[in-house]
Amino acid sequence: MSLLDELKGLQQEAIELIEQSKTSKDLQDVKVKFLGKKGPISQLMKQMKDLPNEEKPQFGKEVNIARQNIQSQIDDRQVVIEEMELNAQLAAETIDITMPANVPTQGNIHPITKIVSEIEYVFIGLGYSIVEGREVESDYYNFEALNLPKTHPARDMQDSFYISEEVLLRTHTSPVQARTMEQYGGQGPVKIICPGKVYRRDADDATHSHQFNQIEGLVIDKNITMADLKGTLQYFAKRIFGEDREIRLRPSYFPFTEPSVEVDISCFKCGGQGCNVCKGTGWIEILGAGLVHPNVLEMGGFDPEVYSGFAFGMGPDRIAMLKYGIEDIRHLYTNDLRFNTQFSTLEDDGSES
Repeated sequence: MSLLDELKGLQQEAIELIEQSKTSKDLQDVKVKFLGKKGPISQLMKQMKDLPNEEKPQFGKEVNIARQNIQSQIDDRQVVIEEMELNAQLAAETIDITMPANVPTQGNIHPITKIVSEIEYVFIGLGYSIVEGREVESDYYNFEALNLPKTHPARDMQDSFYISEEVLLRTHTSPVQARTMEQYGGQGPVKIICPGKVYRRDADDATHSHQFNQIEGLVIDKNITMADLKGTLQYFAKRIFGEDREIRLRPSYFPFTEPSVEVDISCFKCGGQGCNVCKGTGWIEILGAGLVHPNVLEMGGFDPEVYSGFAFGMGPDRIAMLKYGIEDIRHLYTNDLRFNTQFSTLEDDGSES
């Protein structure tokens, strides 16, 4: 067999293998086998030295043509294989849009967050500003500036988390009021509410927690009276608990207000007839309030002969428990999804905005 016949046989064999190739790897193997440096075509070129001189140019030309034909067949087949591989990939990765989508779980507003937002919304509408303060507070602002001397029982170490003798976790948000009064430099008016977490050394049970939320309000201006306080709290009660609610004020004692009152609302469940929520009394205690004590005004830089004011404090946790029928305050802080998802249907009244 001549070298030309052998070259034609190799070319035909290469073309057949190219047509049989199914993958890009198959094509690469054919290319290496026939066009590689150690392939049969390269070996034929080495035998060209044995040909007569007049046949060498023609044989070299035929070898180049064979190489070009094989490479051209490989390129054409590569296009076909790439299209086949793309179609196979698309088929394997096709998304069946007729199947139900995996809808991500949507969260909901925590009942405490919702209550705080509702309360803020009410008081912002009355012209109040929201002021937040530090949770680690000095003894002075937490107690002394609020007319709580060193010997007062509320300063007992069992009631507070002390970090040092002069630093503690705040037991109420009243220190925010004391600091704000100083910032006003004795010039009114002041209208603020102070939401935030507070800490007391209470044993955790169904109605007590060592950490809870509080919202306090403060108004200071000329000629502020108990009538202003009552009107404000009446409006607040109707907005939060319903237009049919009424309030009553009972005499009480707080060192930072004088006079002081406990504030009750008519039961929103029974309408004042008596039920398990109001313990048969028809009334529910919701907050404490009073006129700002002259000593507190003076320590805050205000002249008690010129200015007067009122203050109030409430627990959003307790309000949430009452409004949504929650029996154990610990449910509000355990992050149990079985509890939290119960409030996914709470109506959005726009107060969160």
